[in-house]
Amino acid sequence: MPGVPAAVADGPWWWVWLFLLAVVFSRSQGTYWVGRWLRRGLTGRPDASVSVQDKPSERRARWARRFSGPGWERAENFLDRWGFIGIPVSFLTVGFQTMVLAAAGFGRMRWDLFTAAMIPGCAAWATIYTALGVGLAQAWTRSIWLFAGILVALVAAAWALTAIRRSRTSDSAVRTPR
Repeated sequence: MPGVPAAVADGPWWWVWLFLLAVVFSRSQGTYWVGRWLRRGLTGRPDASVSVQDKPSERRARWARRFSGPGWERAENFLDRWGFIGIPVSFLTVGFQTMVLAAAGFGRMRWDLFTAAMIPGCAAWATIYTALGVGLAQAWTRSIWLFAGILVALVAAAWALTAIRRSRTSDSAVRTPR
């Protein structure tokens, strides 16, 4: 592939998997800690992991307001129902995962429990994205038309699934703000 270093293009797929695992691990931990930070912004109560000098700020309160609404409530309800088991399950979703991870931090889930529950989810996420990435790279090297066809099929499937989900919940209380 033009423009891609030979070490990457010819390297084994597990290098890609390890890279994606590190990315999702870092992102998940960061989202968890942002949730912890936001809790202090809303409540004004100090957290054991935050220094006393760091007073609640307007910036933190603005961030906290962004994490509100029906999606946030669904994430909190999901964690209330499933507990720490919901953390790895959330990695199989797109978008909802961020809210669940932030809700875990906001709800002050123990860090060690969160991390232990997060690792299988990170591994599954990295596996799925590695398989898709390597598959698309292989299609690209064989034919640009094959690559474009697979990409169009993936986008069409995502669009269809989103349309089906929205039609099922359009008159549901899940999407209705309180």
